[in-house]
Amino acid sequence: MGEPEPTLLPAEAGARLLAGGADPVETAAAHPASSLAWAVLAERALAAQHPVEAYAYARTGYHRGLDTLRKGGWRGHGPVPWEHEPNRGFLRALAALAAAAEAIGEDEEAQRCAAFLQDSSATAAQTLRPGR
Repeated sequence: MGEPEPTLLPAEAGARLLAGGADPVETAAAHPASSLAWAVLAERALAAQHPVEAYAYARTGYHRGLDTLRKGGWRGHGPVPWEHEPNRGFLRALAALAAAAEAIGEDEEAQRCAAFLQDSSATAAQTLRPGR
């Protein structure tokens, strides 16, 4: 048995709003299933050196992304290509979760998330966590 087919998530309304300049807080509130909205909030919190907030935002985006992946036929492993733009919200949330876990000293979680990111999309891992 080979590797499963890549999972290609559908476009999400939150991503369209964010692309149009919408506020990520308002977007997450209006579209809580939007992994991208939560990922943007996590990335902003990381940049502001608020790792606990980043962790909470990233974990929310990660879990919402897992829900969407499962609805899309994902069975717990297999590629989630960065090249398919709707996948990027989940991948960004996963990368932010790895970074936030690392920042708060939750090393096992950071390593697990980094490995999951690499296994899902080597391109995403290289793009979002270069040099790691």
